[in-house]
Amino acid sequence: MHFFKENGSGLLLCLAIAVPSWILGQFFPIIGGAVIAILLGMLITIPLKDKSRLAPGIKFTSKKILQWAVILLGFGLDLGIVLQTGKQSLPIIVCTIAASLIIAYVLHKVLHIPSKISTLIGVGSSICGGSAVAATAPVIKADDEEVAQAISVIFFFNVLAAIIFPPFGHFIGFDTLSGEAFGIFAGTAVNDTSSVTAAASTWDSMWGLGTATLDKAVTVKLTRTLAIIPITLVLAFIQTKKGSKDKENAVSIKSIFPFFILYFVAACLITTIAIHFGADASLFSPIKTLSKFFIVLAMAAIGLNTNIVKLIKTGGTPLILGASCWVGITAVSLLMQHLMGIW
Repeated sequence: MHFFKENGSGLLLCLAIAVPSWILGQFFPIIGGAVIAILLGMLITIPLKDKSRLAPGIKFTSKKILQWAVILLGFGLDLGIVLQTGKQSLPIIVCTIAASLIIAYVLHKVLHIPSKISTLIGVGSSICGGSAVAATAPVIKADDEEVAQAISVIFFFNVLAAIIFPPFGHFIGFDTLSGEAFGIFAGTAVNDTSSVTAAASTWDSMWGLGTATLDKAVTVKLTRTLAIIPITLVLAFIQTKKGSKDKENAVSIKSIFPFFILYFVAACLITTIAIHFGADASLFSPIKTLSKFFIVLAMAAIGLNTNIVKLIKTGGTPLILGASCWVGITAVSLLMQHLMGIW
């Protein structure tokens, strides 16, 4: 009862956006329900002056329900294929992360962007958006304003990626009969799980691929998300070397490890065992459909959390940094796919 009292109003607002977005997405698959939900959320949030009552439910939807969506995607995925996809995408992931961190460091020096903002945007752009920012912030002692600015910049380019990348992928000639190339592209070039799932879902809708692209993109993205751990530990080591040897700088693996990935792997394992013993893959179709609706629901919350007006007014050089990291990651992802013969 306490849960609904605290989160109910925010959840209902997200649901009120998600249901018509889901329906419209069926009529306009070239756009997709996820993108429609983001755009509606962004429009609805502009006149909302006070979101304090709605905030807990919106936050719950954008974080927890999105994680549930990813976990449910594991049902219907063979664990062997998941491991093969992770191995296949690893060189691209390493190169895109390196590109983003190098760009962030260079622009920090050239444009005199504060080091904490540069670190947060560089890490957030290269790994997994808001989750990486949240994990990194306490390690480098970033304050709430720095965190909010970094997340706003990342959200802005998340939304752009979700909207632009599907038509861009078609324009540059990705295979429309398979979700492999675009799935790897979305999983490595888009910085937040929310927009990875939105872009991949749109590609599936555009070309009638079911969840093929979504499965590929999410697997690649979850492999990339694991980079939170070594990156955060390295930053903690650097922070400690600077002379901050107090207990506040201690980093716990438990606090930064994205545990929902383990549940995703468990869902894949259940599927693998079930299919091995003769279960039909279509058994998992309703779960996959629920997962796709949860993605649309989470996108509504992402849209509600994106304040475009404030971002444009206060962005400045952080926006330039975010754009540079985004373009750099996109270019490196495409180059690596080309070199590896995927695209």
